[in-house]
Amino acid sequence: MRARTFAWTLGAALATAASAAGAAKVYRWTDRNGVTHYGDHVPDAPPAAVQAIPVQAEPGAIARLRLEQDGERYLAWADNRLAGPVEVELGFARSHNFASRPSLPARATVPARGSALVAVLGLADPDSGGDFELALTGTPGDPAARARDVEYLLPLRQADFRIDQGYGGHFSHADPQNRYAVDFAAAVGTPVLAAREGTVMQVESDFDQAGLNRERYGGRANFVRILHDDGSMALYAHLNADNGVLVRVGQRVRAGQQIGLSGNTGFSTGPHLHFAVQVNRGMRLESVPFRMAGPRGPLRIAGGR
Repeated sequence: MRARTFAWTLGAALATAASAAGAAKVYRWTDRNGVTHYGDHVPDAPPAAVQAIPVQAEPGAIARLRLEQDGERYLAWADNRLAGPVEVELGFARSHNFASRPSLPARATVPARGSALVAVLGLADPDSGGDFELALTGTPGDPAARARDVEYLLPLRQADFRIDQGYGGHFSHADPQNRYAVDFAAAVGTPVLAAREGTVMQVESDFDQAGLNRERYGGRANFVRILHDDGSMALYAHLNADNGVLVRVGQRVRAGQQIGLSGNTGFSTGPHLHFAVQVNRGMRLESVPFRMAGPRGPLRIAGGR
């Protein structure tokens, strides 16, 4: 038997791409005994010199397929790596003499950092051999969630505001995930604030480049995704490469709390903050309209660029 998983990554304005364009860091240091160590974080009691080594990074998977053998059966579990619910779909990439209960493709909603049994697989004809390959895809959010009508705060701490791209902008806001997104002009390093309280569900912070090649830079922006109590999710994207994410997964944040620094990472024309409120509509992310308080009253968001 062979099994293969395919992990879902952030799309739309952060569109998926095949080539790497980001950088993570590996740290190297030498202890008192002259032994060299490598790690993905600085040690708690670092020596005098710690060297940061950039390495290529790929967008992180949000769910993982795990197979367990149970006698003649195989149990297909989905493990959620986020601090919020994820919907997954499991299907056969290839199957020879294998059947499943329920029939594939099958979907399941996996709780935050939890697991769910998606399907049980076994030989259709026990007297014959067989093999299969599986594909697992995932989408953040609970498909049963319904966004409430609330007023959001401005997500930036700055004196002047300019919207470079509003609802339905032709450059990157034409798809369902971003149709009701807003791009705020913001210099690199501008404090990014939580527009509504919630729980940090997902972060990406390992990318350091930007450009207009969607294939190369799409899906490679630094971002914070915050889960609200009604199940909707706010996306704060294109954060700075240098300490642009200031919160951790699972952290509870209040409205107005600083969560990062604006930047210019991923598929981007220049420094800005991409903000959207999204819901899962059954294995697909959709942005929804939102109300936001401006500096002098309600913010009026025009369509287009």
